[in-house]
Amino acid sequence: MQQAAGNDDPALGEHLFSYGTLQLESVQIATFGRRLTGSSDALEGYVLEPLDIEDELVIAISGKSEHTVARFTGSRADVIEGTVFSVSPTDIDHADGYETPARQRSVVTLRSGTRAWAYVESELDASGN
Repeated sequence: MQQAAGNDDPALGEHLFSYGTLQLESVQIATFGRRLTGSSDALEGYVLEPLDIEDELVIAISGKSEHTVARFTGSRADVIEGTVFSVSPTDIDHADGYETPARQRSVVTLRSGTRAWAYVESELDASGN
């Protein structure tokens, strides 16, 4: 598995960018077993699109049946504000379990220059398949 840019603490050697429900304390506790530490950052070249959620567990955890998904545009004028968290590889596995198939985990470079994992529109979903 490819790793995003590291952190000084080897246990938290990954970065995860969230623009949606993973920023909610209740979702973090349900998904990771704790509140995450993060800072504001932004993802350029993407826009947010609505995403209907059908997974009952995800709806129960987030309290929402509509989330958002980052869709690539390539335009620097398109910016998604969010939070970048320092996480462990195990946390990434837990986030994978929370996210729906309409999103895929990809390495992105944030406005700050930090390389991080982000869940963006899956290639299958973008192609209509």
